[in-house]
Amino acid sequence: MRVLLKLVIDCDADAAWRAVHSPRAVAELYGPVMDLDPLVPHGLPTSWSPGDDVPVQLSALGFLPMGRQLIHMSERVTRDEHGEVRIFRDSGIPLTGPLASLDVWDHQMAISAAPGDPSKTLWRDRLVIGGPTAPALWPVLWSVWQWRAARIRALAPSWAHDPEPDEPLAA
Repeated sequence: MRVLLKLVIDCDADAAWRAVHSPRAVAELYGPVMDLDPLVPHGLPTSWSPGDDVPVQLSALGFLPMGRQLIHMSERVTRDEHGEVRIFRDSGIPLTGPLASLDVWDHQMAISAAPGDPSKTLWRDRLVIGGPTAPALWPVLWSVWQWRAARIRALAPSWAHDPEPDEPLAA
């Protein structure tokens, strides 16, 4: 079963690519509804890197345990008719909690310049789940992904290193 998002966001593709590699930016996407806490002594990395295997504890509203998840990160670059597409993939798996009944978890985010406007990003997000409870969990995950889309849109402008000033600079 799949959950898909396709949206154009207000930052360039390089800024979006940095954001998908940032555990802090990922945590902001789910906040304040969901917390992501590391289960390793050294904490979350500053930036996800290919090959990372990071166990995390998920909790809702800061206190309700939702289970543990292993985040396994990889990435690749491909091209489409509009140019380069960078793909960030989490192929980890829920370890405990309600999502642990899934035996497939494949989350990919494809980042590219928006067609016709390189100052914006075309963000494509795909979650593939499988297992005996996937049909029951799909509506919940679909709702979470709609929340993600709203948060991505809201946070994207803050991902740029040099945001546009509110007022023109005086000469």
